Amino acid sequence: MFLRLLLLITAICGSVGCTVPDTTPLKQWRHVEEGAYAADISADGTIAVVSGVDNGINVWRIGESEPLYRWGHQSEGNNLVVSVHISADKRYVVTADRVAFALWDMETGEPVGFWRIDESNIRDVAVTNNGRGILVARSSGKVMFFEPSTQRRLEFLGHQEKVNSIDISPNGKYALTGGNDYLAYLWSTETGQILHTFTHPTRVTKVALDDEGRFAFTADSQSKSQIWNVQTGQPVSSLNYIARQKIFTDVEFSKDGKYLLTGSPSRKAYLWDIETGDQIQSIQVAVRETISPPTSVVYGVGFLPNGNIVTESSSGLAEVWQRER
Repeated sequence: MFLRLLLLITAICGSVGCTVPDTTPLKQWRHVEEGAYAADISADGTIAVVSGVDNGINVWRIGESEPLYRWGHQSEGNNLVVSVHISADKRYVVTADRVAFALWDMETGEPVGFWRIDESNIRDVAVTNNGRGILVARSSGKVMFFEPSTQRRLEFLGHQEKVNSIDISPNGKYALTGGNDYLAYLWSTETGQILHTFTHPTRVTKVALDDEGRFAFTADSQSKSQIWNVQTGQPVSSLNYIARQKIFTDVEFSKDGKYLLTGSPSRKAYLWDIETGDQIQSIQVAVRETISPPTSVVYGVGFLPNGNIVTESSSGLAEVWQRER
């Protein structure tokens, strides 16, 4: 019976391109003692910004033993930052709790500004290169594009329900947003005009843009996870998996345009082939021991310069993994 089961697993994995989860990282560093609320990894996999349960927001160079900076929204009290985004050029970081967001200069470690939202809760944030623009999603369905230096503000009103996920192009000209109205929009931050509309059968839970301007990714709460051609708005591939539902917490495109890396709320990170949508590799990160049952949310994923994979999770650990070739 055991042999038959093993053969069945082998056959299934062979048909969808999966691998046995790797639970042994090449390297591991503790960034947070009591777990993390949120984290992001830079596009080149060398910087992590982690919002910790017990120690505020810390900026780390992956592999170093002490943080570069320690930040906080509040001078006293608990850290409540639940959204973090590093600009593609690594020069700025935006952090947000439910009612306010802050922009930070990575060269100096100093805050550029701190702003409060006067209506509805913040759902997600993103920042452009040079810190020129900040994108803020709200539970009301509105998305704001804000330029700190000029105070220019544009409200995108395309969504009719709560917005769950946003991303912005490095140059700040294009935004991708997805919400409970089953829609994702690619739109211009200069005019607010919708460029492409991506439809789903259920609410859109995660969106991401390729920093090189080639692809967009949209995923819903059930089984549609799609890679799109940004220029044409046409599908490139759908991620292939057996599960009825896959939720994604972070998404990163490889610089060469061949691979997609995703994080999940159930300890897993996955590597995908962009052209085919096939799963190449499955990684299982360390658990957060202080919760029951022990599990971990993969908040950040990235490709290191040597091609290997780095993850940052709610366990408070940064982990490096050998990428399948």
